[in-house]
Amino acid sequence: MTTAPARHRHGMCSACLRGMHKGSTSGLSLVEFMFVIAVVATLTAISFPNIIKARSSATKNACIGNMRQIEASKRIWALEKDKAGTDVPVDSDLFGATSFVRDKPVCPAGGTYTLNAVTAKPTCSLGTSQGHTL
Repeated sequence: MTTAPARHRHGMCSACLRGMHKGSTSGLSLVEFMFVIAVVATLTAISFPNIIKARSSATKNACIGNMRQIEASKRIWALEKDKAGTDVPVDSDLFGATSFVRDKPVCPAGGTYTLNAVTAKPTCSLGTSQGHTL
């Protein structure tokens, strides 16, 4: 078996520089390119529903966290103001610079919160449709 001259091993001859030797290819063929596109499309199709589900779950959990914060501030308000379990606080009782929570929480999915009585849990308008419940 003979070895190629040094200039071929290092790609220095004019044929090497122009890519003229047998077996040298440049770039992807159309079939290879289509295969890559098909793989990427398949992976995207598989992961897309999971991304939507994760985003929905994160939104729901953030809303539930907001309602827990409202529930805790209602209980503290009732204890400090000596309120009965049937008393219903208003926003100014719980939210503000000098109140229990600085800013009123906002549902990340666009729902609205109802404070309800001290003994009742706060609710979100999206509770029944999207599961935003305590």
